[in-house]
Amino acid sequence: MLNVGIVGASGYAGEELIDILLRHPNVRIADISAKIDKAEAISSLFPKFKGRINMICKEPDIKQIIATCDLVFLALPHTVSMELAPKFLNAGKKVIDLSADYRLKDLKTYEAFYHTKHKDKTYLADAIYGLPELYRNKIKSAKLIANPGCYPTVSILGLAPLAAFNIIDPESIIIDAKSGVTGAGRKAVEALLFAQVNEDFKAYKVGVHQHMPEINQELSKLSGKKISVTFVPHLLPVNRGILATIYAKKVKTKAQDLTGLYKKFYKKEPFVRIREAGDFPKLQDVVNTNFCDISVKEDAKNVIVIAAIDNLLKGASGQATQNMNIMYNFPEYTALL
Repeated sequence: MLNVGIVGASGYAGEELIDILLRHPNVRIADISAKIDKAEAISSLFPKFKGRINMICKEPDIKQIIATCDLVFLALPHTVSMELAPKFLNAGKKVIDLSADYRLKDLKTYEAFYHTKHKDKTYLADAIYGLPELYRNKIKSAKLIANPGCYPTVSILGLAPLAAFNIIDPESIIIDAKSGVTGAGRKAVEALLFAQVNEDFKAYKVGVHQHMPEINQELSKLSGKKISVTFVPHLLPVNRGILATIYAKKVKTKAQDLTGLYKKFYKKEPFVRIREAGDFPKLQDVVNTNFCDISVKEDAKNVIVIAAIDNLLKGASGQATQNMNIMYNFPEYTALL
């Protein structure tokens, strides 16, 4: 039995992790902690857990987590994980970090987008980017997983075959993405209040969103060429889900069976579903699942990709569990179907 700890259990991602791991036959939740005003039962914070788990959620006790856990999930705000992760790693524990602290390999880029100096250059170099469809073999032996962001997950999966085979102009990529409100995390911010979001729709962080360099980094690796996308996120008045519409110009104007290419590229991937040409995914197809649904359409000059995920599952906690399953040689779909 694998003993796991969840640090940051009071957030949306932490709540989802608890829900998933309670269904996992090979996992025991050994510690639950968060930055909270007072210690209380997790079933009091989230009544849906009554009768399922009654552990006390409290401030993180590093020594206790090390003593009781084999693997630690860090569901913490950006810039916080890099202070805690080394403590667990130095004690021989494995870590899956759901924040951005170990995703970007270029320190200057990290510091520019997250407005702070990186405090753990040592483990940053060893962190494995946790997108199973691209890095499964490395994830198997990893000690530290940098779980991808939600927008990068849907964007990279949507573009990976095109980038890998250099089918598109790397300077032409436009990602128009829309996310539910939970993508911003559980925090008291006026712009995220129900009355502010309901019956409204807006773009935000245009050209400066912190997920943009993450997308660029991974697509550039795939392509072997520098890629710098135009990325525009939008806030949808829904709880969860991301739908990305991606545009790019083809390098060659000759028509290709791109749907066939995508099916071949993702043939062995349990959580990527390629739709038939003209069958475009919508949020309700993927919400509350760990699937990424993709459809691709082309004309003589352009490619349009529509991709959708649940931002809290394939975009966060579901993918973190998928990574854990790979690391410990559990069936990859365990607790996710």
